[in-house]
Amino acid sequence: MGKMSREKGKRFEREVANLFKEKGFTASRSAQCMGKTGQAADVIGVPGIHIECKHVEKMSLYEWMAQAIRDTEAESKGNLPVVIHKQNRKDILVSMRYEDFIKIFMVYARGLNT
Repeated sequence: MGKMSREKGKRFEREVANLFKEKGFTASRSAQCMGKTGQAADVIGVPGIHIECKHVEKMSLYEWMAQAIRDTEAESKGNLPVVIHKQNRKDILVSMRYEDFIKIFMVYARGLNT
């Protein structure tokens, strides 16, 4: 990966962290960005989810999700693996497994009926 691609990825990780901060979370880029090893998420400080960020033109969604799942399982914290991704000049998207999505949606739907 070239330097420009790495810088683009870092900017996107900061952007995602800032979007969560705007909603009141204590999100930040992980220690992994400082050369630490391990299975750290790209963005930390958002409870319950393991966030992998990808800002590339060529999508490899299943590979990215596999990475998020592996890293989440290695952390053993029970977080849901999530990939936040985008292409240039397009909206930010969030991808996750259906079974994880339905867990979240069921909580949301119950709240609508109260």
